[in-house]
Amino acid sequence: MKPARTPLALCIALGLSFVPLQATAADTDNGKILFDARWRLEQVDDDAFAKNADADTVRVRLGYRTAVRSGWSGVLEVEATQHLFGEDFNSTANGKGTYPTVLDPDNTELNQAYVRYAPDAGTQLTVGRQRVQWDNQRFIGNVGWRQNEQTFDAVDFQHSFDNGLKLRYDYLDRVQRVYGADHPNENLARFQLNAHLFGLSHGLGPGVLSGYAHFIENQTLPLTSHRNMGIRYTAKKAVPDGVGWLASAEYAKQKDYADGSAVIDADYLAFEGGIVWNANTVKIGWEKLGGDGHYGFATPLATLHAFDGWADKFLTTPANGLIDTSLAWNRKFGKVSAAVAWHDFQSDAGNQHYGSEWDASLGYAFDPHWNGLVKLADYRADSFARDTLKTWIALEYVY
Repeated sequence: MKPARTPLALCIALGLSFVPLQATAADTDNGKILFDARWRLEQVDDDAFAKNADADTVRVRLGYRTAVRSGWSGVLEVEATQHLFGEDFNSTANGKGTYPTVLDPDNTELNQAYVRYAPDAGTQLTVGRQRVQWDNQRFIGNVGWRQNEQTFDAVDFQHSFDNGLKLRYDYLDRVQRVYGADHPNENLARFQLNAHLFGLSHGLGPGVLSGYAHFIENQTLPLTSHRNMGIRYTAKKAVPDGVGWLASAEYAKQKDYADGSAVIDADYLAFEGGIVWNANTVKIGWEKLGGDGHYGFATPLATLHAFDGWADKFLTTPANGLIDTSLAWNRKFGKVSAAVAWHDFQSDAGNQHYGSEWDASLGYAFDPHWNGLVKLADYRADSFARDTLKTWIALEYVY
């Protein structure tokens, strides 16, 4: 049995008071209170269950960001989630297994606790519990959609060279997952990690070319340990009075790492293109998470809700893999933002049609601090899962 390790976040929380106090011209004079609250009603009609889920929850975060002194600063933040009226949903922690899952269990935890040193505009070192987001969060993200945020006990180092090259390295010690620190299943609440993430990027033509290598040892679930080696290119051209465009392409190879299972061997491939005209953005996308019948390309630390449909039917990639062909539109009308997307889901192996999905949302920023949201996802099953309709109504305040 491995000896217990003191979480990085607790070390940082104890050390925040030792931030140097000598001021420089680039320092900020005042700290800042961090506060945001979100109420949400999520309803799920899943044909796999006789009952529908109704989750009425509120999430509150409260924290403080110190002033910057000689490049040093710190953040301490707590987070609490609580259901309000009734509990007619399976939070995975409340024993309501006859209802569909809405992964927002009651929980109170330390969300962030870190010290940051940024001696100049091109260099930043952050140590402690923190949000970690890489690229579009397809591999590493904070899962901001769920009430309980995913954060990491980590070391994050970023540096920009004078020639335009950008370097990033992260060490991940532990991930506090969306199941919450209070979850009765310790293996769901958090993963103990020994992960090293490397990234390089540089401007190329109208876009940015980046390469990455993730070496992720999951000490809680050793057989899932894996490495990703990938390359990504994103580009766009803005034409204020005409038609602009955007495009991206990405490829990654996933293999077993450390004590990972030998079946881990899959490819990732994604393309996206779109046009932007008169505040409208229309995009077409194609994404493949490879599978061979034994293993499907996995991204367990990603912000999964942002990919493969909002109904969240593919949080775990099927063993036959997944191909998602999508068409999406979004636009802002002053304070109103609207979006519609369609997805068609196929297997990579086995010639299966999984199903299709329509997603739509309407948001309204009716005050600098207040936002409202109405959102739905309608998944129509063919050979995977069952028909599922999800709807959300949310109200958020950010101080």
